Amino acid sequence: MPTPRSPLGSVLLPACVAALGGFLFGFDSGVINGTVSALTAAFGSSKAVTGFNVASMLLGCAAGAFLAGRVADAFGRRIALLGAAVVFAISAWGSGIADDSVEFVIYRLIGGFAVGAASIICPAYISEIAPASVRGRLATLQQLAIVLGLFSAFLSNYLIALVSGGAGASWIFGYQAWQWMFWVELAPSVAFFLGLFLIPESPRYLVAAGRHDEAARAFVRLGTAGDGRTEVADVRATLSRDRKPSFRDLRHRGRVHPIVWVGVMLAALQQLVGINVVFYYGEVLWRAAGFSETDALKINVIGGVINISATLAAIALIDRIGRKPLLIIGSAMMTVFLGVLAVVFARARTGEDGALGPVAGPLALVAANLYIVGFGVSWGPVMWVLLGEIFPNQIRGAALSVAGLVQWGANFVVTITFPVLLGALGLGGAYGIYTAFAAFSAYYAWRHIRETKGKTLEQMSVDHAAPAATGPGRP
Repeated sequence: MPTPRSPLGSVLLPACVAALGGFLFGFDSGVINGTVSALTAAFGSSKAVTGFNVASMLLGCAAGAFLAGRVADAFGRRIALLGAAVVFAISAWGSGIADDSVEFVIYRLIGGFAVGAASIICPAYISEIAPASVRGRLATLQQLAIVLGLFSAFLSNYLIALVSGGAGASWIFGYQAWQWMFWVELAPSVAFFLGLFLIPESPRYLVAAGRHDEAARAFVRLGTAGDGRTEVADVRATLSRDRKPSFRDLRHRGRVHPIVWVGVMLAALQQLVGINVVFYYGEVLWRAAGFSETDALKINVIGGVINISATLAAIALIDRIGRKPLLIIGSAMMTVFLGVLAVVFARARTGEDGALGPVAGPLALVAANLYIVGFGVSWGPVMWVLLGEIFPNQIRGAALSVAGLVQWGANFVVTITFPVLLGALGLGGAYGIYTAFAAFSAYYAWRHIRETKGKTLEQMSVDHAAPAATGPGRP
């Protein structure tokens, strides 16, 4: 078959537009970081209610992720993302106008639904349109967009708090600064919605839906050599001829398909290493370490820059050294630096104000940022890349729904239990638990993950049609 022209040129715009969903995912997840204290004061919330205000979005994320695959299989990837864009805007506006915790939680749940949907459909769409030779780099755009969204949320929170005098201060038109922190999200929501009209539907979805002529035209639009019919035939060969994809396809020989379990473990472990404790509770964490509110928000911005830099490194490396080596290297880094944090917080003496000392505080800051580097170059982007590509065409939508449900469920568990762990075990004990999961993630990646670098989605569909046990000797 002739070599496709311009492997990147024809698919870069569609991939970037789809990645805007990841940007909104990151922004919506990170914006809560700088508003925790202000929300507590505005709503008169207890610690338990505040914890639920922070974590409530994750329940919507779990529901959105679980339903997204089915919606995308039924109506198409682009239609599902258009719906998510509208829901992002509704949540951003509503979170800012909420008068109490109940109303706030409702809008955060709505936003979570959009985040969950985007987290599943965006990487699936990018993987489905990308040539094998650049799929890793393009799929990693999802994580780059997520961390850019997080960084933008941290930066806008910091600037708004700096200009207004604090997240709880009255600002433009008499609204409090924390309300404007949420309303900033309206701009990228509108950009995402409009951008989706510029990109084609996923050709692999069109084949699964029986729209073969449209699929061939979509392949041509995405830079395929020839008329796209060869690619359509390749995709059709990996689909069941008698039915459309459904949850029934997740069973293989009377049990859950083994590759689904791999996706579930990838999704769970990405969260169980505790990364979102840093992102959701960053302000609280660094204020506990002795930094002021302004300095704590500034540290969040610095962490965002580090996360972006690590993700850019992952983009450069993922199609060169592969997915599996990056996972193992990142797990090792996270284990070391989470261990340092656990020891520092367990053994360091605090001052009268409860803050860490002049040595322990900076040491914790350095270790936390190196931990972010380890996550940002590995499990952050690579998990999304693998979820978008390891599942066979026949089960991709349904399997992504299950993996997404698990990912956001684990995120919720980690987020909601952190205040409890903090009270019962202290920061040292909490980070000790995350260290253990980081060490296990290294073992799991070494033992169970197959390398996917350079393979087409159809080749992997064939590979997993008759799954075999994986082990350290497997590629």
